Amino acid sequence: MSEFVRLEPRVIDEIVAICNTTLAELREAKEITSRLSNAHGFGDFESAKQLAAGYARKGAGTPESARERVEQFIEAFTQLRDAFASGGEAFLDAQFDWARQLQNIDIDA
Repeated sequence: MSEFVRLEPRVIDEIVAICNTTLAELREAKEITSRLSNAHGFGDFESAKQLAAGYARKGAGTPESARERVEQFIEAFTQLRDAFASGGEAFLDAQFDWARQLQNIDIDA
């Protein structure tokens, strides 16, 4: 594999625009996840309260929660966008780091 990558400026601009669009959508998702810890409407039985608490934990507040997963994706896409925005020169250095970050996000947890 070559140590040199040359991207046309329009390609870099397009990739950065795609990353910005994705980041905007992820930030919207993050706002939605901020409300997931408020689980209501499960009832007053003890089992219902336990179920609501379980949903709240999956929403926010633990390393495996939806909010934290979205934050991890935001961080990875920000690094990817910044690598391309620098003219693609930082892409070779960053490609393995952001790819590793995306792979380490355990979506099955």
